[in-house]
Amino acid sequence: MTKRLVIILAIQLFILSGCSSPQPAAPPQPEFRPTATIKDIMDSIVDPNADEIWGSVAFSVDATGTHDKSPKTDEDWKMVRRHVISLLEATNLLLVPGRQVAKPHEKSENPGIELEPEQMEKLISDDRQTFTQRAHGLHDAVMIALKAVDEKNTEGLLDSGDAIDQACENCHLKYWYPNEAKAQEEQRKAPAPPQGSKN
Repeated sequence: MTKRLVIILAIQLFILSGCSSPQPAAPPQPEFRPTATIKDIMDSIVDPNADEIWGSVAFSVDATGTHDKSPKTDEDWKMVRRHVISLLEATNLLLVPGRQVAKPHEKSENPGIELEPEQMEKLISDDRQTFTQRAHGLHDAVMIALKAVDEKNTEGLLDSGDAIDQACENCHLKYWYPNEAKAQEEQRKAPAPPQGSKN
């Protein structure tokens, strides 16, 4: 009887193992090697490419007349697109886990106005979700520029510059110079000064 019971249990286990579907293996996590700091990314990729986008469309007037600077040829548009793509992907580089704000020996260039790197690091670490939202905000703004470039829409490219600038400022006011944000908020809340009477 014992031998027969063992055989029955073995058959049941075999049937159950055949009916259960195997669990899919978890995808391997990418092995990032964040060498550059956030400051490096800003100096080397974000700032120069944003400047090129902002400067790609410009209108000026002088003694010789009105001057219009904007992409004209396919090569011009291709060059602007390279800057747009570089800035677009820089927003992802900022979010790589383990990337430091700055090197340990680096200090603020404008102490008292800008936070020190370790203070920025703490703000980001304490609220990673907001930092991600700010980076995604820049990504969304640059997508407007990409759409304009792909459509060869000069006016759309010009308009995208304001969205990119605002997205940058939103992040800077949160992590770079938040004291400026506080000052702006206090100024908005302050009552308007009484207007003097006219004689």
